[in-house]
Order: sequence, then structure tokens, then C-alpha cells
Amino acid sequence: MKAFSKTQGTELVVKIRQWADELGFDGIGISSTELNESEARLLHWLGEGMHGEMEYMARHGTKRSRPADLVPGTVTIISARMNYFPAEAAAPEQILNDPEKAYIARYALGRDYHKLIRKRLQKLADRIEKEIGPRGYRAFVDSAPVLEKAIAEQAGLGWIGKHTVLINRNAGSWFFLGELYTDLELPESEPASRHCGECRRCIDVCPTQAIVEPYRLDARLCIAYLTIEFKGYIPVELRPLIGNRVFGCDDCQLVCPWNRFAEASSDPAFKTRNRLDRSELLELFLWSEEEFIRYTEGTALRRLGYECWLRNLAVGLGNAPFAGAIVRALRARSTHPSPLVCEHVRWALAKQLKLS
Repeated sequence: MKAFSKTQGTELVVKIRQWADELGFDGIGISSTELNESEARLLHWLGEGMHGEMEYMARHGTKRSRPADLVPGTVTIISARMNYFPAEAAAPEQILNDPEKAYIARYALGRDYHKLIRKRLQKLADRIEKEIGPRGYRAFVDSAPVLEKAIAEQAGLGWIGKHTVLINRNAGSWFFLGELYTDLELPESEPASRHCGECRRCIDVCPTQAIVEPYRLDARLCIAYLTIEFKGYIPVELRPLIGNRVFGCDDCQLVCPWNRFAEASSDPAFKTRNRLDRSELLELFLWSEEEFIRYTEGTALRRLGYECWLRNLAVGLGNAPFAGAIVRALRARSTHPSPLVCEHVRWALAKQLKLS
């Protein structure tokens, strides 16, 4: 393959940014594959067991931090970000402060981002090939062992905050990330520097104190992990702290000062579906499995599965103010065929009856 001169590479990056903008991306950066420091932090974190039951993270070993081991021939990574915050959705604080409502992480209110962004990354790769000829590419969107935040930080798209979420000083943190691994050599972007300073709002606000120290998250305590990744019995001592958060948690992002610069998404794909931004816990708990499948079609919620959906909602109902309708709904589910659902329902019912 013909090598590029520095000037040609720089000119191509300008074009890539233009094509990415046309495809709906809100930022593009170029990173090398050298992630030694991030690998050391990852291995230490895994060694402490802070990944919980996400055993795939340990199973993949260093493939996550060594891109060329995952995709042989990779020498450059094109990192992309896409805003997702739905401007028309109910104010997050309003829902969190209403214990009868169900809080769903803002990223999950619209269309599932995985396929959407991966397809757009592939279109970007196709556009590059049209310009310079065939090269090797592989697109990833939270779908493989990829250190996406470390790569994005290295590509200048933002810095990893104390809550371990990527922050862009001009756009906050409400955005998705995706990557193109390629054998195409391109000039690297300037890495982002960190600007959290002395601020610790994200650490202080975390309901379960999952941010055990700056830049270090214990997933086993994280509500996002407990309500999405974790498929077992939520520890009893953590259930009251979950409140009405039934899918994910945005608290650390909601208090971040940099999100005053956040940009709402203009992409119709991320508009809220089926009033999921303001639904009541009881309403969602009463869904049949067929209704769950219908109303979550095309969203990230579908990945949770009906059983864990009921589990999470039962916890939310247990934390809600007493209501006869809640007690009746919980009793109706008390003989559910799933032991997981039954145990959480019994816990919620006991809490409700204590308030009666």
C-alpha cells in the first residue's frame, strides 16, 4: 500500500472530519494504539475485582488495551462522538424527585445506539476508501474489548473525569463513543488534558458511593451496573439507595459543572419513545412480557430482558410511598415463575406494608 506523506495525511484528516460531520457525528479524533498506562490501570482494577460479574472484561485480557491484538494490522484509531441528550425529555431532576416515577438513563430513552453508530462508522470507512482506495477497517460501538474512553481521551475528544465518564469542555458528557480501527496511518490528534480541578460533586452525589476515589469506580456498587449489567439478586443494603432508578443512573453527570455546556442531540433517532422519560413505576410494572417487547423495540432497554425489568421496577416500587395499588400489583406478581422476580417483589411488598 502506498504510504502517505505528512501533508497528505493531514489533508485526509480534514476530509474525514467533514464526512463525519455530514454523517451526524459531533466530534472526531485520531489516536495511536499505544495504551500502556491505561492497560496498567485496567489490570489493577480487574485485580481488585471491581468489575463485579462482568467476567468478560477479565476474560479478554489485554486485547482491550492492545488494539492490534484484537484487530491485527491496526495502527490508527479514528474515535468519534455523537450527542444523545434528548432535549424534549422531562427534566431528569423532576423525575428523580418524584418517587412514583421511573427514572431511565437519558441514553436509553431513544433508539439503541449500537447499530446506528456502527452503521455510520462503516459509511465513514466506505467514504475514506472511495477517496484513497481499499484499506483495513473495523467499527466498534461498545461491542468488543475496546478501551473507548482512554482512546477518546488520547484522540482529544475529552478527558476522563473523576466519575470515569468522558467530558468534553465544549460539549459536556452526554454523548456516545465509537471507533474505527484501521491500518491507515494518520497524524494523531492532541490528547485532551484534564479539567476537573478540585471539584468532587460527582463523588459526593453518588447514591451508593460507587466512586471510591477520584477516577476509580467500583462497579459492584454502581447503580448503572446493578440495574443493567448485573443479572442476579441486588444486594438488600443497596436497594433503598437505588430509589426510582430502574435502568442506569445519571446522577454524576447531572451535577457535573461541565454539562452546562452540554449540547442536546438534534438527531431524531434519539428522541424519547413511548413516554419513557416520564412513566410511572406502577404503569411499567404492569406491562406484560409482550408489552415490554413491543414498547422497548429498538431501544437499549430491550437488552435488559423482562425478568430484570420486573426486578428493577419492584425495587423502585418498594422505595415508593405507600399506595394500595402498588401493594395489589406486587401481590399479583408474588407468584411469578422467576425466583429472581419473586424475591424482589417480596422485599418491596414488605417495605410497602411497613408504611401502611
